[in-house]
Amino acid sequence: MQLREQLEQLVDDMVSRGVRYEDAQREFEKRFIAHVLNDAEGNLGKAADLLGMHRNTLSRKISEYRLRRLGAS
Repeated sequence: MQLREQLEQLVDDMVSRGVRYEDAQREFEKRFIAHVLNDAEGNLGKAADLLGMHRNTLSRKISEYRLRRLGAS
């Protein structure tokens, strides 16, 4: 199954289960950031570059979503 088809199926499932747009958007952003942060091995600068956002914005979102960075205490 191609990515577009998988995404369409996911959206269909979420809509049929009554997931609100705001909740879906928030969960997607949280997981996307966590995945990129993991790929960047916790390096904020590298992760911010990969995400196309400012490092300060990424730091704020990490706090907002209570994500953990690799190597962070």
